[in-house]
Amino acid sequence: MAKDLKIAVIGHLARDIFHLTDPSGREEVVETFGGIFYSIATFSALLSSDDQVIPVFGIHEAEYDKIVGRLQQFGNVDTRGVFKTTEPVNEVHFFGNASGGRTECSKHIASPIPFQRIKPYLDVHGVLVNMASGFDILLETLDNIRMNVRDDGIPIHLDFHSLTLGIDDELKRFRRPLSDWRRWCFMLHSIQMSEEEAAGLTVERYDEATLVNHMMPLMVNALLVTRGERGATLTRQEHKKLFRHDVPGIPVPTVVDTVGCGDVFGAAFFAECLKKKDIVMAAEAGNKAASIKSTFRGPDGLEALRQEPALPTPSS
Repeated sequence: MAKDLKIAVIGHLARDIFHLTDPSGREEVVETFGGIFYSIATFSALLSSDDQVIPVFGIHEAEYDKIVGRLQQFGNVDTRGVFKTTEPVNEVHFFGNASGGRTECSKHIASPIPFQRIKPYLDVHGVLVNMASGFDILLETLDNIRMNVRDDGIPIHLDFHSLTLGIDDELKRFRRPLSDWRRWCFMLHSIQMSEEEAAGLTVERYDEATLVNHMMPLMVNALLVTRGERGATLTRQEHKKLFRHDVPGIPVPTVVDTVGCGDVFGAAFFAECLKKKDIVMAAEAGNKAASIKSTFRGPDGLEALRQEPALPTPSS
């Protein structure tokens, strides 16, 4: 087991704003931290006090002290990679719809994080890139990260998240394919996406099985496709052979909110992978952590991951 881990976490912080409707039809607005805050909080809960979580993102100078102070409360978060900007914090508004789903609108999306802000923090055991806004870093920046960590064998985990989302004139997000998806995927330890993201990723409109066959030869060790309450699928590559592992869903008493579940899954997976070097166990750990997250809204309850609350046995 690796000791005294250092993990760099790259992506945009956000302010999540939930527009909820109570039984009487009255709107209630709930505001929480979002974006990579979920990743940071998950790492902090699952790692020891001797480990270090190193987030890299920009924050408006007027909110810098407040945000840094909040991050320092975790105890094992190194805030030197958080830098001041003059841009507003990303706002993500969530609205429920009649079908039971939700509409997502983004406001004040920050500029991509420059590589020169990231480079000083790449002497780590692992790098997690969470494309929380979809504009967190440029493809050229990911190329630079890859080249800087390649010789040291430092693994990179990429959560596609909002990378496959465009934004229209009304600030609503919509699914769009990526013509350069192969470059985004090249030479990564692990890639994570939801089944919706996987279905809409390629301009070729590959189904999931075809996508796996085209992606894994790009020097990808593992692909994780998350499926909400149905769990996740891990495809891993070993000696040029592919192995599939279906991770069953874990039932919970009540699903309160699924925002942030993917972020939590990715951080829990990567933490376990770096600690235990067992990618299948890591996928199971990510699945369990995401199930726990679904039982509350916002990131504040993630401290519960330290206690590893009991959940029902995964359904078969």
